[in-house]
Amino acid sequence: MRRPCVSVVMNCYNSARYLEEALISLLRQSFEDFEIIFWDNASTDDSAAIARKMRAQSNGRLRYFRGQTTVPLGVARNLALARARGEHVAFLDCDDLWRPQKLAKQMALFAANPRLGLVCTDTELLEGKRALKRQFAEAKPARGVVFAQLMERQWISMSSAMARAEALVAVSAREASGGAFDESLNVCEEADLFYRIAHDWEVDFVDEPLTVWRVHSGNTTFRRFGQFADETLYILDKHRRLYPGYDTEHSSLVALLTRRAAFQKAVSLWREGEGREARAVIAPWRKFFLKHRLFWWASFLPGICFDFAARLYFALPARLRN
Repeated sequence: MRRPCVSVVMNCYNSARYLEEALISLLRQSFEDFEIIFWDNASTDDSAAIARKMRAQSNGRLRYFRGQTTVPLGVARNLALARARGEHVAFLDCDDLWRPQKLAKQMALFAANPRLGLVCTDTELLEGKRALKRQFAEAKPARGVVFAQLMERQWISMSSAMARAEALVAVSAREASGGAFDESLNVCEEADLFYRIAHDWEVDFVDEPLTVWRVHSGNTTFRRFGQFADETLYILDKHRRLYPGYDTEHSSLVALLTRRAAFQKAVSLWREGEGREARAVIAPWRKFFLKHRLFWWASFLPGICFDFAARLYFALPARLRN
């Protein structure tokens, strides 16, 4: 059987609300040499029926798989990737959308540069029917060898990412699970994969909003900062194991990740009503960084102010959130 140029991986769990719209945006791609690996993580809603309906419109390109039990997302992503046959792999989350030229413009960059391991696009954030902003609006990403820059500011949305299959195979060889995604991670599994590809391969981007990312109300990112803190330090330790001389070559990243994890831990403590402990965690950086000074004063406020503080935090420019 001929190998498709692109495998589009869609991991689904109870995604019926937006699933048909996502699949329609995929089937309207101007670049048509792709297969769809649809992994249903034991959904209990109408996702399976929608996927089967759309399979009939896909000219045989949609391959439907269903797990018998629901598993963590990183595990589900690896299960889906194991079925992919394409020379490149793109990811589309079931509530996001693609513009028609998305795959074509990414493939043009891969064709022009055999050293590329990953290509993303600019992403438009959408809440309901209201466009919020473009992800690259504040600052353009870097091109080429961008490992350090990507660690400093992660700019790749999952649904915008396309990786060379060769790069995914290479990073999988270093994972205990044998898959590209680290299955011990719960909130940083996507970023962790992008970092590891960027360490060994060049990265590029299409400077157009060819991906649409739905931002749902009640964003939980700020509420999961305790997990982010633990996984940030886990990734730091992992890089030290994988890349000899990491502390010397990337000393500024070590300092940044240590400081970032401390801030994430402090936020988690404050949310739990431990303001004093939170201030102790960030004390070493309070005098040097505006974000830490602002949080220091915010931590004296009662927990009822948490959601308001979260909105203010995410309104800050990306450079101030590092």
